[in-house]
Amino acid sequence: MTSRYEAVIGLEVHTQLTTSTKIFCGCSTAFGAPPNSHTCPVCLGLPGALPVLNRTVVEYAIRAGLATRCTIAPRSIFARKNYFYPDLPKGYQISQFELPICTGGHMEIETTAGGRKTIGITRIHMEEDAGKLIHPGEGSRFSHVDLNRAGTPLLEIVSEPDMRSSDEAVAYLRKLHQTVVYLGICDGNLEEGSFRCDANVSVRLRGAEKLGTRAELKNINSFRFVKQAIEYEIERQIDLIESGGAVVQETRLFDSASGVTRSMRGKEEAHDYRYFPDPDLVPVIVSEEWIQSVRGTLPELPDAKIERFASDLGLSRQDAEVLAADRALADYFEACAAAHNNPKGCANWVMGEVIRVLNESGQTIASCPLPPENLAGMVKRIDDGTISGKIAKTVFLEMWKSGKKADRIIEEKGLRQVTDSGAIEKVVDEIIAANPEQAAQYRSGKEKVFGFFVGQVMKASKGKANPQAVNDILKQKLAQD
Repeated sequence: MTSRYEAVIGLEVHTQLTTSTKIFCGCSTAFGAPPNSHTCPVCLGLPGALPVLNRTVVEYAIRAGLATRCTIAPRSIFARKNYFYPDLPKGYQISQFELPICTGGHMEIETTAGGRKTIGITRIHMEEDAGKLIHPGEGSRFSHVDLNRAGTPLLEIVSEPDMRSSDEAVAYLRKLHQTVVYLGICDGNLEEGSFRCDANVSVRLRGAEKLGTRAELKNINSFRFVKQAIEYEIERQIDLIESGGAVVQETRLFDSASGVTRSMRGKEEAHDYRYFPDPDLVPVIVSEEWIQSVRGTLPELPDAKIERFASDLGLSRQDAEVLAADRALADYFEACAAAHNNPKGCANWVMGEVIRVLNESGQTIASCPLPPENLAGMVKRIDDGTISGKIAKTVFLEMWKSGKKADRIIEEKGLRQVTDSGAIEKVVDEIIAANPEQAAQYRSGKEKVFGFFVGQVMKASKGKANPQAVNDILKQKLAQD
C-alpha cells in the first residue's frame, strides 16, 4: 500500500448457530439434507404462517455478547428487512435493526508488530438466513433454489472500522472464530458457510480523520480469501484515486480464482430496506437473572486459558497459545496433565506426536483413539526411567493402534530401559574395543566422534540402554588410555 494512504476496515461476520432447529420454526438445521426437505410453511413464508422465536437463539446471543464484553439489551425487537432475492421466499428477512440484543463490545487481538490492539464491536444482532441458489454449471440459463437454509439462525457481529491492514482483519476474524467455537454456539465450519464475513474497506490519506468511500466485499468464507480480497481492494481504491477517479460506494464480490473483486451492485443504505418492526413477533425481554444464569455457563475463554497455562502450569506462552487454540485440544491436554503432574512433558507429546498423527490420519482430537490418561501413563514411564524418549515413540504408536496401555506394551514387547550400570559398562567396553581408531580420534580432541560411540552403544542395546547412563559411562571409559 502506498505510504501516503491508510486502510480503514470493518467486518460484518455472519455466525450460523448450532441449534438443532431454525430460529422461528421446528425445521432441522442439519447440513447436507436433500434440497428443500427441511422446510415448512413458516420458513417458506407461506400466508398465515406465524413465527415463534427459538429461546436457545437468544441464549446463544447472550453468550456471544458476554464473551465480547457487550451490553445486553433488556429489550430488543425484531424488524423486517425488505428486499427481494430468489432465495428469500418471504420477500423480507427477519432481523434486528434499531434495537439489537448486544451493543458496545470489544475484542483484543495480537498485531503483526507483536502488540495488542482493541477492536470495537458495534453490535450483535439475531436474524434468519436466506436459502441458497445452486447453479448447474457454466453456460446454464437457469438456477435451482434450495431453501433448507432459509430460517437458519444467525448472529451478525458488526465491528467498528478499527482495523488498518488485512493482517489485523484476519487476526480479528480468527479470534472471533475461536471465541464462538469455544462458546459452543457455532461449529466454525467455513466450507459449509457456518462462519462467513463481509468486509467494508476504504482508504484515506494517512492522518486524515474523514473516512473514505467504502466498498463492501460480500460473503467471504476463508481467512486466506479475506486477506487477498482486502489487499486487492486497498490497491484498487488507491490506484483509482491516484489516477484521478473516485471510489463508488458499492457491493463487490471476490473472485478467488483470479484474486480480484468485481462490482455486484450499488451499496444499499438502511432506508433502502424499509426496516419496520415485525408485527408477528413480540419484543425480546432479557432479565438480569437470565443474563447471570447464562454467564454462569460460559467456558473459560482462550485468553484466560493461555494465561492460566502459562502462570499455573509453567508453560511458555507460545506453547500455551498452541494448546489453547482449540478447545478440544486444550481439554485433552488438561486431562493428560491432571493424570500425571508433568504439564510440560504432556504438552510436548500433545503438540508433537499427537497432533502429527492426527494430521497424517485426517482425524480431529475429538476422534483421537488414544485416551489422555493413557498418554499420561506413557509420559510417567519416561519420567521414572522405565523407558527412554526414543522407545516411547514405539510405545506411543502401539498405544495408538491397539488401544493398550503403556505398561502392558512395555512388558509384552520387552521395552523396559536398561539402567543396570554393569550391563551398560559391558556393552561400552565391547564397542570401544571394536573401534580403537575412533577411540584414538576422540582422545586426540575430536569430540564429534563421541556421537558415533553413543549411537553404537544404543544400537547394540536395541535402544534400551538409559541414554544418560550411556553418556556418563562412555565419557568415563574414553577418558582412560
